Amino acid sequence: MSKELAGKIAIVTGAGRNIGRAIALALAEAGAAILVGARSNRNEADAVAREIEASGGKALVHIGDVADAKSVQAMVEAGLNAFGRIDILVNNAALRREKPFAEMDYVEWRAILDVTLDGAFHCTKACLAALRQSGAGRIVNIGGLSAHTGARNRAHVVTAKAGIVGFTRALATELATDGITVNCVVPGLIGTARPKDQPEPAHRLTHQRRTGQRGKPEDVAAAVRFLCGPGARYITGQAIHANGGAYFSG
Repeated sequence: MSKELAGKIAIVTGAGRNIGRAIALALAEAGAAILVGARSNRNEADAVAREIEASGGKALVHIGDVADAKSVQAMVEAGLNAFGRIDILVNNAALRREKPFAEMDYVEWRAILDVTLDGAFHCTKACLAALRQSGAGRIVNIGGLSAHTGARNRAHVVTAKAGIVGFTRALATELATDGITVNCVVPGLIGTARPKDQPEPAHRLTHQRRTGQRGKPEDVAAAVRFLCGPGARYITGQAIHANGGAYFSG
């Protein structure tokens, strides 16, 4: 594999496990140094950093809540102090919960939007000056299939992820003259590790993969890696679906 991201610095939020971990490892394999962002589980984040370093890469762990603007600013400052620049931001951190809308209270509604949507806002705002200085900045937001298809018991999640698509398009329009591309990768049914007491989301049963198999976190990470590289310099404002044919965008 080429080192098309050699010399680049990437921040990946929610990078301690599953899709975020795969993205961090893929960008590191491409040559980027990685700030591994995680909300609370330092052991998971440290394990990802060790994987990167064991392969000859550079990594820094930062524990903090993307819903907290001060915490995000501290994360970005840590990255700049360690690496001197930021070229790539991957907004992956999100909460995915299920509850019927009739039973959902405002606190539960806001909890999802605070992390998924407001978190992307805080991270992008904090990184913007550095991304402009990069001259070839990349922002990749991680969406969700249910934002395009709808899902029962997920009004908060669907709304937040749909907002991510709108956020992507707005920023792609506004930041194009700064040499920054902004895209959204939309995972389909991805095989991820889940807590033993957490059941499979009910909405997943309604999605049929035409490939006949569930995707892997690495399938999503490959799309992110491409969008962060020089080969995607002419792609911006797009929602790229990695879903095995479960949904065709028009």
